[in-house]
Amino acid sequence: MSSRLVAVIVAGAFFMELLDGTVITTALPGIADSFRVGAVDAGLGVTAYLLTVAVMIPLSGWLSDRFGARRVFCAAIVVFTLASVLCAASQTLWQFVLARVVQGIGGAMMVPVGRTVVLRGAAKADLMAATAIITWPGLIAPVLGPPVGGVITTYTSWRWIFLINVPLGLVALISALLVVKASDRVLRPFDGLGFGLSAVAIACLVYGMDQAGAGTNWLLTGGLLAVGLIVGFVAVRHARRHPTPLLDLSPLRIRTYAATSGEGSLLRLAINMIPFLLPLLFQVGFGLSAVTSGLLVLTVFAGNLVMKTITTPTVRRFGFRRVLVGNGILVALSLAACALFSASTPYWVIAVVCFLGGAFRSLEFTGVNTLAFADVPAESMSAASTVNATVSQLATGMGVAVAATVVAVSARGAVPTVGDFRVGFVVGAVIALIGALMFLRLDRSDGAVVSAGRSKAPARS
Repeated sequence: MSSRLVAVIVAGAFFMELLDGTVITTALPGIADSFRVGAVDAGLGVTAYLLTVAVMIPLSGWLSDRFGARRVFCAAIVVFTLASVLCAASQTLWQFVLARVVQGIGGAMMVPVGRTVVLRGAAKADLMAATAIITWPGLIAPVLGPPVGGVITTYTSWRWIFLINVPLGLVALISALLVVKASDRVLRPFDGLGFGLSAVAIACLVYGMDQAGAGTNWLLTGGLLAVGLIVGFVAVRHARRHPTPLLDLSPLRIRTYAATSGEGSLLRLAINMIPFLLPLLFQVGFGLSAVTSGLLVLTVFAGNLVMKTITTPTVRRFGFRRVLVGNGILVALSLAACALFSASTPYWVIAVVCFLGGAFRSLEFTGVNTLAFADVPAESMSAASTVNATVSQLATGMGVAVAATVVAVSARGAVPTVGDFRVGFVVGAVIALIGALMFLRLDRSDGAVVSAGRSKAPARS
């Protein structure tokens, strides 16, 4: 079985799930009209999905161990695809919201379990190439989602946003059944208290960040975030003391994994500000059409693709420490460069900066995601993947929330101007720079088992 072929199949499923989560934003007005509700009410479908995914991710590791990663991954594809049909067939808002909850359950199982399938089957020497493959959906889907959603809702119906998941899901399911091998199952007790604590903490944090991005009720936002942090502290304490916790935090004792969970999250946060800020800068700040804005944003996607072809030789030539620090600084500079855009900036200059920014973020994402699992033993891959997915989900939501909050505070309740978006890019650049410089604490040999194909004992902190 080729680890790269498995990675391609898993990446296809990831792309279906991530594209669905971003493409819906442009379809909300059409969905609201169909259900005869306001656009804000239609947004419940987005919120319900995000909350369900975030809350259910910690459960994925236990299900993967209990029933086998292959079986859970295939079941997740089935649930997600069938729920997509239910979304398209919905006749009322609440039918739609319930269908999105079911879809979120499938999505929550798909990403961490799919990653576990890839990581367990890939040799350390092939880990970087496999990681590069399963990383591209997270980079491309947020960029492609809005323009694809705009085209679909303009020329057809919003229901096709969900119906296109049917052929994608069928191909992913059949491919997974034919290629992915069954894995051993591990029977361990279900940690009900751990699930309850993590569910409350994550739900409060995700919804609190969503409210922060909306900037409508700061009292509710502060309360949610406070409760989320307090319950999250209790959940972590419980996980450290429980003999078989739902969220196994033991991989955090591995230095490389801990580093990518800490400073790596800062970089994820900064990088995930880009898909939010760029389209708004172009359309709200510069007054460009959605088509022109979409074409400019697509240059980020082009940079992502080009960098994939040289990621492996780059990391093997310079090592993880140099790449994550040096390229992280370039990510920060590309964000700062976006703050220099004005309505008179030539399109080709914007395209070049966006292209280079896309290339830098692609290399950084792949480097962080590969190093995270470079020293993780096979028996801990399920736990490491679950914790990584949970942290990534929170970092992604925080990126959008920070960007929206910074712009809203800068605008002081008025319609955001170019200057307000510039503040957002500068803040993102500072966060990315801090994350990049924090990688200096890595050893030059960290991740060498992947970057140079040498055996190396896991480095523990």
